Amino acid sequence: MIDNRTAPYAAFLLRLALGVMFLAHGFTKLLVFTLPGTAQFFASVGFPGWLAYPTTFAEIGGGALLILGVIPRLVAVPLTLLLAGASTVHFANGWAFGNPNGGWEYPVFLTVAAAVLALLGDGKFTLVKSPGSK
Repeated sequence: MIDNRTAPYAAFLLRLALGVMFLAHGFTKLLVFTLPGTAQFFASVGFPGWLAYPTTFAEIGGGALLILGVIPRLVAVPLTLLLAGASTVHFANGWAFGNPNGGWEYPVFLTVAAAVLALLGDGKFTLVKSPGSK
């Protein structure tokens, strides 16, 4: 049973946590690893290097939109797919993210968390509601 009184606040907290995580990951790619470095990493794990650029900006833009509450449910859908793709890089490394090259536990958890937000809804304190949201 869903508690309709607290569920919007739960979605809000989930939205904030995911938004901060996406901003951190996107800015790490941009400012620490640099876009060319991220592109090189993408290529080394079998993704086209050019995907580093839209991925980085999707993480930064998506994170900001989630924090601000701008169509969060719609933003969460493509971010779920992005995380699902990122998770595949870690499957061969085992479960624990502390394993060499990071295991799959953390990215898969984030994938599920983003999917939950997409299914749960925009949450409280939303600036621009997603179409179809109450």
